[in-house]
Amino acid sequence: MNTPNSTYTGFWLRVFAAIVDSVLLLLVVYPLLIAIYGWSYFDTEETGFVAGPAELVIVWVLPIFVVIGFWIWRQATPAKMAIKVAIVDAATGEKPTMKQWILRYIGYFVSIVPLGLGYVWVAFDKRKQGWHDKLAGTVVVPRTELVSMNRVPEDSLGVAASSPGSNRRR
Repeated sequence: MNTPNSTYTGFWLRVFAAIVDSVLLLLVVYPLLIAIYGWSYFDTEETGFVAGPAELVIVWVLPIFVVIGFWIWRQATPAKMAIKVAIVDAATGEKPTMKQWILRYIGYFVSIVPLGLGYVWVAFDKRKQGWHDKLAGTVVVPRTELVSMNRVPEDSLGVAASSPGSNRRR
């Protein structure tokens, strides 16, 4: 961002958020898979490498829509919302574009392939960007940064979150 006082969300907070988000996603994915395939889903001798087309949709497609959907709606996944951080365009501090959201998701795969180095990069980068952030041109910042810049994402009712001197509707 183009503000000299910008702070970025560090490695361990982001690791915590990633773990929590993964667990939350598994709490949705596994019951769906068990409802469709039964407990035999976990027996690869019975189901094979891929249990069926529903597995492909639930394991690969559903997470894309859930994660990108949360990014569009709140600029954060549920765990990032809980730790009060948001994803913003690295150059402007504004909400990223759809292209950036898609590149960021694709960047997750780029980041994981070389033994997760793209994620570990967050620990050493001065702007705390992983490779997925660099690819998409995004940074993760505390929501207090957005409040100070009057760029607070709207809550679920469409009302801007309160900031000093700001009770306006968006």
